[in-house]
Amino acid sequence: MPDFERGTVEANGLEFHYLAAGVGPLALCLHGFPDSPWTYRHLLPELARAGYRAVAPFNRGFAPTELPADRHHVHSSTMVADALALGEALAGGQEAVLIAHDWGAVAAWGAAGRRPELWAHCVILNIPPFAIFGENIVTYDQIKRSFYFWYFQLQHVVEASISADDFAFIDRIWGDWSPGYDASEDLPLVKECIRDPRHLQAALGYYWGQFDPTRFGSPEWADEQLAAWGSHNLQAPTLYLHGTNDGCHGMTAEQVARVPDHCGPGSESELIDGVGHFMLVERPREINERIVGFLQRVAPTPEVRAAAGT
Repeated sequence: MPDFERGTVEANGLEFHYLAAGVGPLALCLHGFPDSPWTYRHLLPELARAGYRAVAPFNRGFAPTELPADRHHVHSSTMVADALALGEALAGGQEAVLIAHDWGAVAAWGAAGRRPELWAHCVILNIPPFAIFGENIVTYDQIKRSFYFWYFQLQHVVEASISADDFAFIDRIWGDWSPGYDASEDLPLVKECIRDPRHLQAALGYYWGQFDPTRFGSPEWADEQLAAWGSHNLQAPTLYLHGTNDGCHGMTAEQVARVPDHCGPGSESELIDGVGHFMLVERPREINERIVGFLQRVAPTPEVRAAAGT
Protein backbone atom coordinates (compact mmCIF):
# COMPACT_ATOMS: atom_id res chain seq x y z
CA MET A 1 0.00 0.00 0.00
CA PRO A 2 1.47 3.43 -0.92
CA ASP A 3 2.75 5.59 1.91
CA PHE A 4 0.67 8.75 1.48
CA GLU A 5 0.82 11.94 3.44
CA ARG A 6 -1.95 12.00 6.06
CA GLY A 7 -3.61 15.21 7.17
CA THR A 8 -6.76 16.89 8.45
CA VAL A 9 -8.69 19.98 7.39
CA GLU A 10 -11.70 21.82 8.82
CA ALA A 11 -14.50 22.14 6.26
CA ASN A 12 -18.24 22.72 6.59
CA GLY A 13 -18.10 22.26 10.36
CA LEU A 14 -16.20 18.93 10.39
CA GLU A 15 -12.61 17.78 10.68
CA PHE A 16 -11.94 15.76 7.53
CA HIS A 17 -9.01 13.35 7.38
CA TYR A 18 -7.34 12.83 4.01
CA LEU A 19 -4.65 11.10 1.99
CA ALA A 20 -2.43 13.33 -0.14
CA ALA A 21 0.49 13.35 -2.56
CA GLY A 22 2.37 15.94 -4.58
CA VAL A 23 2.60 19.71 -4.82
CA GLY A 24 0.89 22.11 -7.19
CA PRO A 25 -2.71 22.97 -8.01
CA LEU A 26 -5.33 21.06 -6.03
CA ALA A 27 -6.80 17.84 -7.42
CA LEU A 28 -9.62 17.01 -5.01
CA CYS A 29 -10.67 13.34 -5.24
CA LEU A 30 -14.03 12.34 -3.74
CA HIS A 31 -15.15 8.75 -3.09
CA GLY A 32 -18.57 7.14 -2.59
CA PHE A 33 -20.16 4.14 -0.84
CA PRO A 34 -19.15 1.49 0.04
CA ASP A 35 -15.72 2.87 -0.55
CA SER A 36 -12.79 4.85 0.84
CA PRO A 37 -10.17 7.29 -0.44
CA TRP A 38 -7.82 4.31 -0.79
CA THR A 39 -9.58 3.56 -4.09
CA TYR A 40 -7.59 6.55 -5.40
CA ARG A 41 -4.30 4.96 -4.31
CA HIS A 42 -3.18 4.32 -7.90
CA LEU A 43 -4.29 7.71 -9.23
CA LEU A 44 -2.90 9.98 -6.49
CA PRO A 45 0.78 9.29 -7.36
CA GLU A 46 0.07 9.84 -11.07
CA LEU A 47 -1.60 13.15 -10.35
CA ALA A 48 1.37 14.10 -8.18
CA ARG A 49 3.77 13.24 -11.01
CA ALA A 50 1.63 15.37 -13.33
CA GLY A 51 2.16 18.40 -11.09
CA TYR A 52 -0.89 18.37 -8.82
CA ARG A 53 -1.47 18.40 -5.09
CA ALA A 54 -3.76 15.36 -5.04
CA VAL A 55 -6.00 15.09 -1.95
CA ALA A 56 -8.52 12.31 -1.25
CA PRO A 57 -10.61 12.98 1.88
CA PHE A 58 -12.48 10.41 3.93
CA ASN A 59 -16.04 11.55 3.24
CA ARG A 60 -18.45 12.85 5.86
CA GLY A 61 -19.21 9.99 8.24
CA PHE A 62 -16.39 7.71 7.07
CA ALA A 63 -13.73 7.05 9.75
CA PRO A 64 -11.44 8.63 10.70
CA THR A 65 -13.24 11.81 9.57
CA GLU A 66 -15.21 13.38 12.41
CA LEU A 67 -18.75 12.13 12.89
CA PRO A 68 -21.42 14.70 12.01
CA ALA A 69 -23.95 15.69 14.64
CA ASP A 70 -26.72 14.25 12.44
CA ARG A 71 -25.54 10.86 11.24
CA HIS A 72 -28.99 9.75 10.07
CA HIS A 73 -29.52 12.25 7.28
CA VAL A 74 -26.84 13.25 4.76
CA HIS A 75 -28.59 15.15 1.98
CA SER A 76 -27.15 15.72 -1.49
CA SER A 77 -27.01 19.44 -0.69
CA THR A 78 -24.73 18.60 2.25
CA MET A 79 -22.43 16.57 -0.05
CA VAL A 80 -22.22 19.58 -2.37
CA ALA A 81 -21.50 21.92 0.54
CA ASP A 82 -18.74 19.57 1.76
CA ALA A 83 -17.07 19.54 -1.67
CA LEU A 84 -17.18 23.34 -1.92
CA ALA A 85 -15.86 23.78 1.61
CA LEU A 86 -13.05 21.27 1.04
CA GLY A 87 -12.07 23.01 -2.18
CA GLU A 88 -11.83 26.33 -0.38
CA ALA A 89 -10.10 24.97 2.74
CA LEU A 90 -7.50 23.14 0.66
CA ALA A 91 -6.71 26.30 -1.31
CA GLY A 92 -8.22 25.26 -4.60
CA GLY A 93 -7.94 28.00 -7.19
CA GLN A 94 -8.21 28.76 -10.87
CA GLU A 95 -6.22 25.63 -11.80
CA ALA A 96 -7.92 23.21 -9.39
CA VAL A 97 -9.34 19.89 -10.58
CA LEU A 98 -12.34 18.06 -9.13
CA ILE A 99 -12.29 14.27 -9.53
CA ALA A 100 -15.21 12.25 -8.20
CA HIS A 101 -16.86 8.82 -8.12
CA ASP A 102 -20.27 7.50 -6.98
CA TRP A 103 -21.69 9.75 -4.20
CA GLY A 104 -18.64 11.92 -4.80
CA ALA A 105 -19.91 12.38 -8.36
CA VAL A 106 -23.24 13.67 -7.05
CA ALA A 107 -21.31 16.20 -4.96
CA ALA A 108 -19.15 17.14 -7.94
CA TRP A 109 -22.05 17.80 -10.32
CA GLY A 110 -23.50 20.18 -7.75
CA ALA A 111 -20.26 21.79 -6.59
CA ALA A 112 -18.83 22.42 -10.07
CA GLY A 113 -22.18 23.65 -11.34
CA ARG A 114 -22.77 26.02 -8.45
CA ARG A 115 -19.25 27.44 -8.12
CA PRO A 116 -17.57 27.14 -11.53
CA GLU A 117 -14.82 29.59 -10.57
CA LEU A 118 -13.40 27.03 -8.13
CA TRP A 119 -12.64 24.33 -10.70
CA ALA A 120 -10.65 24.50 -13.93
CA HIS A 121 -11.44 20.91 -14.95
CA CYS A 122 -13.53 17.99 -13.72
CA VAL A 123 -13.29 14.21 -14.03
CA ILE A 124 -16.48 12.37 -13.03
CA LEU A 125 -16.88 8.60 -12.88
CA ASN A 126 -19.92 6.33 -12.95
CA ILE A 127 -22.80 8.63 -11.97
CA PRO A 128 -24.14 10.89 -14.75
CA PRO A 129 -25.76 14.34 -14.50
CA PHE A 130 -29.10 14.47 -12.70
CA ALA A 131 -31.06 14.72 -15.97
CA ILE A 132 -29.67 11.38 -17.22
CA PHE A 133 -29.71 9.83 -13.74
CA GLY A 134 -33.43 10.64 -13.62
CA GLU A 135 -34.03 8.86 -16.92
CA ASN A 136 -32.47 5.69 -15.56
CA ILE A 137 -33.77 5.51 -12.02
CA VAL A 138 -37.33 4.66 -13.11
CA THR A 139 -36.40 1.82 -15.48
CA TYR A 140 -36.89 -1.82 -14.53
CA ASP A 141 -33.23 -2.73 -15.02
CA GLN A 142 -32.03 0.13 -12.84
CA ILE A 143 -34.62 -0.59 -10.15
CA LYS A 144 -33.11 -4.09 -9.88
CA ARG A 145 -29.62 -2.64 -9.62
CA SER A 146 -30.76 -0.11 -7.02
CA PHE A 147 -32.53 -2.55 -4.69
CA TYR A 148 -30.29 -1.39 -1.85
CA PHE A 149 -31.84 2.13 -1.98
CA TRP A 150 -35.00 0.61 -0.52
CA TYR A 151 -33.45 -2.18 1.51
CA PHE A 152 -31.37 0.40 3.36
CA GLN A 153 -34.59 2.09 4.54
CA LEU A 154 -35.29 -0.88 6.85
CA GLN A 155 -33.51 0.82 9.68
CA HIS A 156 -34.45 -1.74 12.34
CA VAL A 157 -32.58 -4.56 10.60
CA VAL A 158 -30.23 -3.18 7.96
CA GLU A 159 -27.32 -2.17 10.21
CA ALA A 160 -27.03 -5.66 11.67
CA SER A 161 -27.50 -7.25 8.25
CA ILE A 162 -24.77 -5.20 6.59
CA SER A 163 -22.24 -5.71 9.38
CA ALA A 164 -22.87 -9.47 9.78
CA ASP A 165 -20.07 -11.92 8.92
CA ASP A 166 -17.47 -9.15 8.71
CA PHE A 167 -19.60 -7.06 6.32
CA ALA A 168 -20.19 -9.88 3.86
CA PHE A 169 -22.93 -7.70 2.34
CA ILE A 170 -20.23 -5.23 1.25
CA ASP A 171 -18.23 -8.09 -0.30
CA ARG A 172 -21.28 -9.02 -2.37
CA ILE A 173 -21.95 -5.42 -3.42
CA TRP A 174 -18.39 -5.06 -4.72
CA GLY A 175 -18.74 -8.40 -6.51
CA ASP A 176 -21.95 -7.28 -8.21
CA TRP A 177 -20.72 -3.81 -9.10
CA SER A 178 -17.30 -4.84 -10.44
CA PRO A 179 -17.81 -8.44 -11.64
CA GLY A 180 -14.69 -10.57 -11.72
CA TYR A 181 -12.50 -8.10 -9.83
CA ASP A 182 -10.54 -9.41 -6.82
CA ALA A 183 -11.24 -6.76 -4.17
CA SER A 184 -9.39 -8.49 -1.34
CA GLU A 185 -6.98 -5.54 -1.03
CA ASP A 186 -9.76 -2.95 -1.07
CA LEU A 187 -12.43 -4.43 1.16
CA PRO A 188 -10.58 -4.32 4.52
CA LEU A 189 -9.89 -0.62 3.91
CA VAL A 190 -13.54 0.05 3.09
CA LYS A 191 -14.79 -1.85 6.13
CA GLU A 192 -12.43 -0.01 8.47
CA CYS A 193 -14.23 3.24 7.58
CA ILE A 194 -17.64 1.92 8.71
CA ARG A 195 -16.82 -0.74 11.30
CA ASP A 196 -17.84 1.54 14.16
CA PRO A 197 -21.69 1.39 14.21
CA ARG A 198 -21.88 5.18 14.39
CA HIS A 199 -19.89 5.52 11.18
CA LEU A 200 -22.02 2.84 9.52
CA GLN A 201 -25.11 4.85 10.44
CA ALA A 202 -23.56 7.95 8.90
CA ALA A 203 -22.73 6.07 5.70
CA LEU A 204 -26.30 4.78 5.52
CA GLY A 205 -27.46 8.33 6.22
CA TYR A 206 -26.66 9.18 2.61
CA TYR A 207 -29.44 6.78 1.60
CA TRP A 208 -31.77 7.75 4.43
CA GLY A 209 -31.34 11.39 3.39
CA GLN A 210 -32.10 10.80 -0.31
CA PHE A 211 -34.48 7.90 -0.69
CA ASP A 212 -37.12 8.15 2.02
CA PRO A 213 -39.88 6.07 0.39
CA THR A 214 -42.55 8.54 1.53
CA ARG A 215 -40.87 11.24 -0.60
CA PHE A 216 -38.69 9.56 -3.22
CA GLY A 217 -39.89 10.24 -6.76
CA SER A 218 -42.34 12.96 -5.79
CA PRO A 219 -42.24 16.33 -7.58
CA GLU A 220 -40.97 17.87 -4.35
CA TRP A 221 -38.14 15.33 -4.15
CA ALA A 222 -37.19 15.94 -7.78
CA ASP A 223 -37.15 19.71 -7.32
CA GLU A 224 -35.02 19.33 -4.19
CA GLN A 225 -32.45 17.12 -5.91
CA LEU A 226 -32.42 19.32 -8.99
CA ALA A 227 -31.64 22.34 -6.85
CA ALA A 228 -28.86 20.46 -5.02
CA TRP A 229 -26.95 18.92 -7.93
CA GLY A 230 -28.78 19.22 -11.21
CA SER A 231 -29.76 22.82 -11.84
CA HIS A 232 -26.54 24.00 -13.53
CA ASN A 233 -24.57 22.62 -16.43
CA LEU A 234 -20.84 22.59 -15.77
CA GLN A 235 -18.68 25.29 -17.33
CA ALA A 236 -15.42 23.40 -16.89
CA PRO A 237 -14.11 20.95 -19.48
CA THR A 238 -15.10 17.59 -18.02
CA LEU A 239 -14.14 13.98 -18.63
CA TYR A 240 -16.89 11.45 -17.90
CA LEU A 241 -16.08 7.72 -17.76
CA HIS A 242 -18.48 4.81 -17.35
CA GLY A 243 -18.00 1.04 -17.59
CA THR A 244 -20.08 -1.43 -19.57
CA ASN A 245 -19.96 -3.83 -16.58
CA ASP A 246 -21.06 -1.29 -13.97
CA GLY A 247 -23.47 -3.19 -11.74
CA CYS A 248 -24.42 -0.10 -9.75
CA HIS A 249 -25.70 2.29 -12.40
CA GLY A 250 -26.26 1.25 -16.00
CA MET A 251 -25.65 3.58 -18.94
CA THR A 252 -26.17 3.12 -22.67
CA ALA A 253 -23.60 4.32 -25.17
CA GLU A 254 -26.08 6.96 -26.31
CA GLN A 255 -26.49 8.29 -22.77
CA VAL A 256 -22.74 8.39 -22.17
CA ALA A 257 -22.32 10.29 -25.45
CA ARG A 258 -24.81 12.91 -24.20
CA VAL A 259 -22.99 13.67 -20.94
CA PRO A 260 -20.75 16.39 -22.50
CA ASP A 261 -23.94 18.29 -23.41
CA HIS A 262 -24.11 19.07 -19.67
CA CYS A 263 -20.47 20.18 -19.44
CA GLY A 264 -18.13 22.89 -20.70
CA PRO A 265 -16.41 23.16 -24.09
CA GLY A 266 -13.76 20.51 -24.66
CA SER A 267 -15.58 17.91 -22.55
CA GLU A 268 -15.28 14.21 -23.36
CA SER A 269 -17.05 11.01 -22.37
CA GLU A 270 -16.33 7.34 -22.88
CA LEU A 271 -18.10 4.05 -22.24
CA ILE A 272 -15.25 1.66 -21.44
CA ASP A 273 -15.75 -1.95 -22.42
CA GLY A 274 -15.34 -4.63 -19.78
CA VAL A 275 -14.85 -2.43 -16.72
CA GLY A 276 -17.20 -2.11 -13.74
CA HIS A 277 -18.08 0.43 -11.07
CA PHE A 278 -14.72 0.51 -9.28
CA MET A 279 -12.71 1.17 -12.42
CA LEU A 280 -9.97 3.10 -10.59
CA VAL A 281 -8.74 -0.14 -9.01
CA GLU A 282 -9.91 -2.61 -11.65
CA ARG A 283 -7.72 -1.27 -14.46
CA PRO A 284 -5.69 1.49 -12.83
CA ARG A 285 -3.05 2.02 -15.49
CA GLU A 286 -5.63 2.39 -18.24
CA ILE A 287 -7.93 4.68 -16.24
CA ASN A 288 -5.05 6.79 -14.95
CA GLU A 289 -3.82 7.32 -18.51
CA ARG A 290 -7.26 8.52 -19.58
CA ILE A 291 -7.55 10.93 -16.66
CA VAL A 292 -4.04 12.39 -16.75
CA GLY A 293 -4.10 12.47 -20.54
CA PHE A 294 -7.30 14.50 -20.47
CA LEU A 295 -5.80 16.96 -17.99
CA GLN A 296 -2.74 17.35 -20.19
CA ARG A 297 -4.92 18.10 -23.22
CA VAL A 298 -7.25 20.71 -21.76
CA ALA A 299 -5.49 23.95 -20.81
CA PRO A 300 -2.72 22.24 -18.82
CA THR A 301 -1.15 24.08 -15.91
CA PRO A 302 2.55 25.02 -16.08
CA GLU A 303 3.29 22.11 -13.75
CA VAL A 304 1.42 19.69 -15.99
CA ARG A 305 3.16 21.02 -19.09
CA ALA A 306 6.53 20.63 -17.39
CA ALA A 307 5.71 17.06 -16.32
CA ALA A 308 4.70 16.26 -19.89
CA GLY A 309 7.94 17.74 -21.24
CA THR A 310 6.17 20.41 -23.31
